[in-house]
Amino acid sequence: MISSSDPVPAKHDHAKCVSAALDTAEQLCVVRGVQLTPIRLQVLKLIWESHQAVKAYDLLDRIKPLKQEAKPATIYRALDFLIDQGLIHRIESLNAFIGCNCSGQQHEQLLLICKQCHEVEERPAPEVMRSLLSEIKRADFTVHSKAIEIHGICAKCSKAPNAGG
Repeated sequence: MISSSDPVPAKHDHAKCVSAALDTAEQLCVVRGVQLTPIRLQVLKLIWESHQAVKAYDLLDRIKPLKQEAKPATIYRALDFLIDQGLIHRIESLNAFIGCNCSGQQHEQLLLICKQCHEVEERPAPEVMRSLLSEIKRADFTVHSKAIEIHGICAKCSKAPNAGG
């Protein structure tokens, strides 16, 4: 993960990014003794086509040419599996899904969602999460899931010519 003080990488190698995510998913499923069925793998590949959040019905539209009999329930079952295995995240505010960059480890989510290019960046933000946990403990609150979604303009879009931030 890139911290806010790290320089922005010159160019993102998305093919390498996708390959690593799919390899990790296959390895984790073997270790966990769960099946990454062809439909689950296809849904995961479609989600990883970009770093933009994708909606379930968009996934269904994109999978139909490959699997004519696919229904909404097919997609939702695959999404539930992928979430349960920590391979993707649900972005509640968009009712959409994004691939997880660190599937091999338990973690909390800070998701930065660009309103211009629609890309989503997952960040660890340990200081934020520690502060949040402190507040949760003070409230004697039991957490079932924790994700922070922040909408704004990413560095790439804010530096682009004609950025209307």
